[in-house]
Amino acid sequence: MEKLRISCPIIVEGKYDREKLLSVCEATVLTTDGFGIFKKPEKQALFRRLSEKSRLIILSDSDGAGSVIRSFIKSTVPAERLIQLYIPQIEGKEKRKTEASKEGLLGVEGMERELLYRLLEPFADGSEPKGYAVSKAELYAAGLCGRENSGARRDAFCALAGLPKKMTPNALSAAIGVIMTKDEFDSLVSQLK
Repeated sequence: MEKLRISCPIIVEGKYDREKLLSVCEATVLTTDGFGIFKKPEKQALFRRLSEKSRLIILSDSDGAGSVIRSFIKSTVPAERLIQLYIPQIEGKEKRKTEASKEGLLGVEGMERELLYRLLEPFADGSEPKGYAVSKAELYAAGLCGRENSGARRDAFCALAGLPKKMTPNALSAAIGVIMTKDEFDSLVSQLK
């Protein structure tokens, strides 16, 4: 498998995530140093400065900590300058660790190289995928927001799409806009019924 060339800088949580991505792509891969990003105004400034030149890809773990880090970056960098990619929630532990994480989920470093390759492939050689810009009305019609059972339906949709559970409607909409076509969206919605 030839390494992908990704022109957008990629932000991950830690050095092992960075090493894993560099095994599948040639890119500028930056780390947040986990929660260290909260106490490093110089790193926050770097991310903002980089976002002026290029969109940034965020690829954090699909656990609670990854969600907090992702939210913090979203508060630091303008939303239109971010490309948010998500890994699926897969139970397990990384090979280098003696025990699983608090939530028992694999992080970016624990993902199969092929999965990361497929996730990053649409961004190879400077291209950006043209995903489906799903509207809030369509999410509502599909039962994915604004209804009594929407959270459970969103979780089921995310499981089918290989996305983490507990995504907000806005986060789900942004992810759909990057990773799937209208036909793929409609197909997954039809599988929920």
